[in-house]
Amino acid sequence: MLLSVIGAIILGFPIAFALAGVATLYGLALIGPFVGNIFMLRLFQVLQDYILIAIPLFVFMGVVIEQTGIASQLYRTVLEWVGHIRGGLAIATVLAATIFAAATGVVGASVVAIGILALPQMLKYGYSKPLTTGVICAGGALGILIPPSIMLVVYGPTAGVSIGALFLAAIPAGLLLSGLYVLYVSLLCHLRPEEGPAYKGEPIPWTKKITDAAVSILPVGLLILAVLGSIFFGLAAPTEAAALGAFGSLLLALVYKKLTLRSLFEAAYRAVRISAMVYMVLIGAGFLSAIFVRLRGGDAVAHLVAGLDLPTWAVILVMLAVVFILGMFVDWIGIVMITVPLFIPIAKALGLDLLWFSMLLIVTMQTSFLTPPFAYTIFYLKGIAPPEVTTWDIYRGVVPFILLQLLGVILIGFFPEIVLWLPKILGLWS
Repeated sequence: MLLSVIGAIILGFPIAFALAGVATLYGLALIGPFVGNIFMLRLFQVLQDYILIAIPLFVFMGVVIEQTGIASQLYRTVLEWVGHIRGGLAIATVLAATIFAAATGVVGASVVAIGILALPQMLKYGYSKPLTTGVICAGGALGILIPPSIMLVVYGPTAGVSIGALFLAAIPAGLLLSGLYVLYVSLLCHLRPEEGPAYKGEPIPWTKKITDAAVSILPVGLLILAVLGSIFFGLAAPTEAAALGAFGSLLLALVYKKLTLRSLFEAAYRAVRISAMVYMVLIGAGFLSAIFVRLRGGDAVAHLVAGLDLPTWAVILVMLAVVFILGMFVDWIGIVMITVPLFIPIAKALGLDLLWFSMLLIVTMQTSFLTPPFAYTIFYLKGIAPPEVTTWDIYRGVVPFILLQLLGVILIGFFPEIVLWLPKILGLWS
């Protein structure tokens, strides 16, 4: 079944129809017409899941924020603070993308918004094309990890792990990756100054820096605090917090004088399209999972792995390798729906901490946005890049950041408290 799904995706079928189609064929062949009842039950489970309502709300929040022009103000403000050092434009891009990721939770919005702002600036001041494209892709990909993240909202119910605990664990994980990116850029540009020369702009008074930070970063920070804080302190469920975030994004748009009927319609339309795509994949994956479980596939995989007689660390490496390889061909939704129902029972059988193991999977899964040939960030950036920036430039640019992501996985693997300390302190994980 797994090979059939991957084959269908490689042949060009949309992932939702690949999942549902394979489930239908195997279901009819091995179960019979009764499979229709199984599909209807699973369909209602997905559509009645209260937590999943957070998906269209978070998407709407991200789209509205993208349209307000907050990203451009964020970038300019961060550039004022760090642009004067070597690699400052690239570091500003990573930092702005990190803040923007926490406000949107949508990779496409982050890559496009940051790319439109940062790409011309870095090329203008002589930054190498691989470094320029790499930091934009890697920074934009943080949008799927740093809360509020759609990936975490989908992953939580699938794995049976609290979304609040995942949000808390993902904050230090995302900041770890962001810090690794900044450290890499700084070292590279000091060792090879031609990669990222210092930005030679006019000196900016401290009063302007502080004022710009208050105008551009503070409102976004308050919105993030309202969304995440309401979840962490038990004031709201993730779905209610998503509604609060969507409402807050409209207030921001109103304050920035960007809220019009046309912009509101476009934001709603884009949010509906993206959410419908996510729901179609969830429904298709639900069908496949139902058939797989009905045919005792999960038990077979668990017995197979248990029978390998490998040490625990080797089993973890095998599972992470599967996720990494799938990331080259399948998007994150497909990876979640294909691997999580198989791997979580194995992790339980091995006695692993599910939150720690989940973060290993999620950070590894994030590499799917950078690993060729099917890397969404590369496609997004290529769509807005000038002709002189080739796909090969982008491929070369993302390789160091893929390695940095894997280094992040290793650090989380050896030091679980990186992701566990915050959920434990706030009592969402024991």
